[in-house]
Amino acid sequence: MSTGRALWRRVPPWAVDGGLVVLAVLDAWINLYGEGTPLVWACVALGSTALFLRRRFPLAVFLFTLPMTLFMDVAVAPITALYTLAASTRNRPMLAGCALLNAGVDTLVWPLSDAFDGDRTWTLVQFVYTLATAVAPVLFGQLVQARHDVARQLVEVEEAREHERALHAQTVLASERAQLAREMHDVVSHQVSLIAVQAGAMQVAAKDLDAREAARTIRTLSTNTLDELRHMVTLLRASGGRETALTPQPTLADLQQLIANSGIETTLAGELPAGISTTAQRTVYRTVQEALTNVRKHAPGARAEVRLWHDAHHFGVTVTNSAPTRPSVALPSAHHGLIGLKERAELLDGVLTAESTPQGGYKVELRAPARSD
Repeated sequence: MSTGRALWRRVPPWAVDGGLVVLAVLDAWINLYGEGTPLVWACVALGSTALFLRRRFPLAVFLFTLPMTLFMDVAVAPITALYTLAASTRNRPMLAGCALLNAGVDTLVWPLSDAFDGDRTWTLVQFVYTLATAVAPVLFGQLVQARHDVARQLVEVEEAREHERALHAQTVLASERAQLAREMHDVVSHQVSLIAVQAGAMQVAAKDLDAREAARTIRTLSTNTLDELRHMVTLLRASGGRETALTPQPTLADLQQLIANSGIETTLAGELPAGISTTAQRTVYRTVQEALTNVRKHAPGARAEVRLWHDAHHFGVTVTNSAPTRPSVALPSAHHGLIGLKERAELLDGVLTAESTPQGGYKVELRAPARSD
């Protein structure tokens, strides 16, 4: 079936139209039995050769076939013209009128004075028969047109699905990029900033020139690394989304290790409600991590307090540090850490606040509703 359809599609349109013209002429010749006046043969020539133009002017071609239909009982030319017209237009009232016109002309006989002689009942029967014959190609043409419409709509639906799949893939990629940007900042920046701070302190305290130079080199490389990291995070966030589907890794059980490795005198107090989600635990962990990183970068020598808390409606964490006791080392920063923390808080339907304290320190607080667990 598919092979025959493929072969049929390879036939050029002009060959199909030429074959229809030959069939129309043969149909007229059989009905005339080789006889006919020059006027009749002129009508045959007009109606048959007009089929060459049926694809461009279907209505005009149908009208050109009516004269030959008046002189003889032909079928090829008028049926072909009606089918082409029905397959190319959506004007159904016009199609109904053309079917009635074809049936009326086919029922009449030439000369017209003989059309109403004899049994009028038989004339009516013949009209109904010719009308049914004319309706058939009209219905078939409309069916073919509907099939083409459905095929075109299926193609459009498939294209829309492909576009939707491409958009989904881009959304997933953007989500992964945003997640990667947050992870790079939270993990890498946390460690590199600690190296830079420690190198700066070593540079100030070292007595040996070589050791001081090595510490200066380490601090410079760490600062450059943070700067490069800031640019990389900016690029990743530019294409990233706000959602993430990656499974979080750090939990509340890692807080003690984080505080122990922070290099800051930090106390941990309070607790969170039992059974909070892993996403919420990770958000609390990253909030404490970022807050302690900022303490090391901007408040050298300060003490910090991490307080976990919850009440009937909310839970959260508050990280407060005292005023710095020595000057800070200038490190590059684009505030991506706080931006990422605010995004994490929003995923929990919560809020993150960061503000200075009256004592010269700083306070970062995450507050999230208990229903988010």
